[in-house]
Amino acid sequence: MLLDHDPAYAFMPYPAVPVPHAPTGPLSGLTFAAKDLFDVAGYPTSAGSPHLLALSGIKTRTAPTVQRLLDAGARLVGKTITDELAFSMSGKNAHFGTPVNGGAPDRIPGGSSSGSAAAVSNGLCDFALGTDTGGSVRAPANHCGLFGIRPTHGRVSLELCHDLAPSFDTCGYFTRDGATFERVGRVLLGDDATPLPQAPRVLLARDAFGLLQAEVREALAPALRRTQAVLGEAREVEVATEGFTTLYWAMRYIQSREAWTVDGPLIERYRLPLGPGVADRFAFSKAVTDAQVAEARVIRAAFRKRFGALLDGAVLILPTMPDIAPLLSESDEALNDYRNNALNLLCLSVLSGLPQVSIPLASRSGAPLGLSLMGPAGSDLSLVTLARRIAESA
Repeated sequence: MLLDHDPAYAFMPYPAVPVPHAPTGPLSGLTFAAKDLFDVAGYPTSAGSPHLLALSGIKTRTAPTVQRLLDAGARLVGKTITDELAFSMSGKNAHFGTPVNGGAPDRIPGGSSSGSAAAVSNGLCDFALGTDTGGSVRAPANHCGLFGIRPTHGRVSLELCHDLAPSFDTCGYFTRDGATFERVGRVLLGDDATPLPQAPRVLLARDAFGLLQAEVREALAPALRRTQAVLGEAREVEVATEGFTTLYWAMRYIQSREAWTVDGPLIERYRLPLGPGVADRFAFSKAVTDAQVAEARVIRAAFRKRFGALLDGAVLILPTMPDIAPLLSESDEALNDYRNNALNLLCLSVLSGLPQVSIPLASRSGAPLGLSLMGPAGSDLSLVTLARRIAESA
C-alpha cells in the first residue's frame, strides 16, 4: 500500500512498492486501486485467500488492464481486499476483515470487490478496479453510493487476473462522480463497437421492479422520473419471461461448475479452511451435475438470443439490487437470503453478457440505493455517458 493510512481497512497491508506510471496522459492526476485478483509487478496476489497469498510469490508482470491505466497517467496506490476467492457478495472476508462502507458505515460494503468500493467511497482514491462475475461491482456500487459498471463480457482484458467463472467474469470499476466515471471509461473501455443510437428506445423492466418491496420502489421513484426526463418515457416490458427462478438456477449451476473447475483442485489439495458462506458455495459447486450444467447452458443460450434482441438499439432501466445494503449485524443466513434475492436481478447481465451501469441516484433509511441501465453488447461507453448525464441532470 502506498498510502500513509487506511481508515477504511480497504487495502491489503503489503509493503509499499512504487509502481511506475506515465507522467502525463488522459488519467494524469488520478489515483486508483486494483482488486487483489490482478497481478501487479512487485506485489503478491492473494485472491482473498491466505493460502493463495502464501503460494503467490512476488509477481514480475502487471496485468494488462492495470498497465493500461498506468500508461494513461493514473497512479496506483495499492491492492484492495476481495472476498475469499471472489466467491461472495457480502464484502466480509473471514481472513482479512471487512472494509468500511463509505456510504453507510453500519452496513456491509458488498463483495467481492469490497475493498475497491470501500477505497473509493471513503475518498482514498479516485477510482478502483473490481471484477463482476455474479454482481461484484454492481452490488458494492449500490451499497456504497458509487457509479459502477459490469462491461460487455470480454470487453476489458482479464489476463493475469485470478478467475472465478470465466464465461461470466468481467472487469469493471467504481467512481464517486460521473465525470471521472466517463473519463476512466474512455481509457478502459475504448470506443463502442455498437454505440447506442441518438434516440434509443427506452424500456423499463416491469417484472424486475415487481421483485422489490413497496418501500424500495417508492425510494427509487424520484430517480426513475429523473432518468426518464433525460432518456424519454419508457415502455414497460417483461424481461424474464422464462421466470427469474429459471434464470437464477441457470446462472448458479454454470457459475458453480466453473468455480469448482478453477478452484476445486486447489481447495482439495490444500484443504483450504474456507470462511462462512464461501465454504457452502464451493460444497454446492462440487455437487453440481453434468446434466444440470447442460440444461443451464441451453437456457442461457436461448435467453441470450431473446434478451439481446429485446435490447437491440434500446436502453433498459432496472433496479441494481433488491434494497440497500444489509446491516453488518445481520446473520450469515440473512445475508445469504439477501444474496439469493439479489441474484434474480443480477443474473440478467450475467447470462446475456450485456453491459450494465449502476448510478447512485437514490437512498433509503440513510443508505445509498442504485438504479441501473443496460444496453446492447458493445454499448458500454454510451451507457457510461448516459449515466453521467442522468446524474448531472437537475
